[in-house]
Amino acid sequence: MYKEKLPKKTYSLCPVCVKRIPASVFVKNGEVWIEKTCPKHGKFKEIYFSDAEMYNKFRKFGYDGKDVSNPNTKSTGNCPFDCGLCSSHKSHTCLANLAVTNRCDLRCWYCFYFAKEGGNVYEPSLNQIREMLRVGREEKPIPPTAIQLTGGNPELRPDLIDIIKICKEEGYDHVQLNTQGTYKLYKNLKFAKEIKKAGLNTMYLSFDGISKKANPKNHWEVPYILKNFRKANLGTVLVPTVIKGINDEELGSMVNFGLNNLDIVRGVNFQPVSLVGRMPRKDREKQRITIPGVIKKLEEQTNGAILKEDFYPISVIRPITRFVETITGKPQYSLSSHFACGAATYLFLDGDKVVPITRFVDVEGFLEYLDEKAAEIEKRKNKMLVASKIILNLRKFIDKKKEPKNLNLSKLLFNALIKHNYKALGEIHHRSLFIGLMHFQDLYNYDIERVERCVIHYLMPNKKIIPFCTFNVLPEFYRDKIQEEFSVPTEEWEKKNKRKLKDDLYHRDTKKLESGKVYKKTYNNLKNFFS
Repeated sequence: MYKEKLPKKTYSLCPVCVKRIPASVFVKNGEVWIEKTCPKHGKFKEIYFSDAEMYNKFRKFGYDGKDVSNPNTKSTGNCPFDCGLCSSHKSHTCLANLAVTNRCDLRCWYCFYFAKEGGNVYEPSLNQIREMLRVGREEKPIPPTAIQLTGGNPELRPDLIDIIKICKEEGYDHVQLNTQGTYKLYKNLKFAKEIKKAGLNTMYLSFDGISKKANPKNHWEVPYILKNFRKANLGTVLVPTVIKGINDEELGSMVNFGLNNLDIVRGVNFQPVSLVGRMPRKDREKQRITIPGVIKKLEEQTNGAILKEDFYPISVIRPITRFVETITGKPQYSLSSHFACGAATYLFLDGDKVVPITRFVDVEGFLEYLDEKAAEIEKRKNKMLVASKIILNLRKFIDKKKEPKNLNLSKLLFNALIKHNYKALGEIHHRSLFIGLMHFQDLYNYDIERVERCVIHYLMPNKKIIPFCTFNVLPEFYRDKIQEEFSVPTEEWEKKNKRKLKDDLYHRDTKKLESGKVYKKTYNNLKNFFS
């Protein structure tokens, strides 16, 4: 673990000239702020984490993970300007991202990607995609086995099915597709079944609210998308971009929507807005919301069914990783992202009652116990003896009286941890609703300590691997610069494909969609789990 006390010194970037400059993270009025001064452009102060108490709780679970033993670039001490991954990066790739196109059928004003209209078309070939995937799998000591296909909108690629197959061929066990579903998925069941058959595991579906106002992106299409997912047996995670004053009054409704569709929805992963891309800088103060701000809204909008005490940082699973490593003798995935990057909990249904996992599981006691058992094994004590102790003691961390009926969590955990039966983990996901939060950075709240511990990385055609908050926050150095090198002029692409880029822009028939039985059934018959 690494220790960090506030105030702390770190490095950030000037939002104007993008120069690396010293910064300070400190507490003011119960909130955590970051402040920095550029010699040329003056002082900048930005909210970092709007609950200092929660920050300190999360801080206890921070640690440095496994770095990359075969980095693609050398560190010059000038992070984030020597990414690749460099030799100073403190985490391996847990989720690899691969942008398969910069084309999109929508023009959302809050998109962090900002594929410039009229620019060149970036669309790597199948051979280039295979090469990028191999670069990811060559990472040591722990190569990524999870890949997310993203864009632009990947649905626009006519060879998407081939791309999914290539991901599987190159050793990626988990393939997920990041999309808004407006191009094909809402109207093409055959396509949904084909991508499932090709090996797609999860849909990562943009979903910014229940109402038309909050979710102009795909409010009308979501009912039809979910209908096709059901028929194709495609599990999905709903992914809301949370913008203060735009859709932050519908957070509880979005979770309620997920619970109403628990047969197909595996989670709701909130992403507080990152003020990059199309996001106007002048609006940042009124649109900024942080992880604690989202959680506070969830408390209010679920009438206390979900509380801030139910959430832990992603890095909380370190003892589980350590324990499995000692049992297997092999390096395991280490979700060692900075503790301020994300948070999560699990919700279960007991009849109509919503039960967060923390209400019947002593989470911290369980994790401390696994740490102790891992230490025993590391001292070369008998693994089987330790395993037998775990069988006897797992139950004491679970309150059976409060555990949802028909759920035997201790058995599922034992099967996953001792027998390495990862279908048990899948069953936990199928029986629950994952509630996650991931706050990607921008130039105003940029903390290089967070970048150094990033676990979500982009695979690039120049054989570099770029952390998420470098790729999207510094597009002129990474995303746009590298993609431009491997792109073709719009005119050339249009001539080759015998179509105009504008031909793929989506135009919805709102009245037709609203008149459909599926639309009405989806939105008009929602059970309120938080009344």
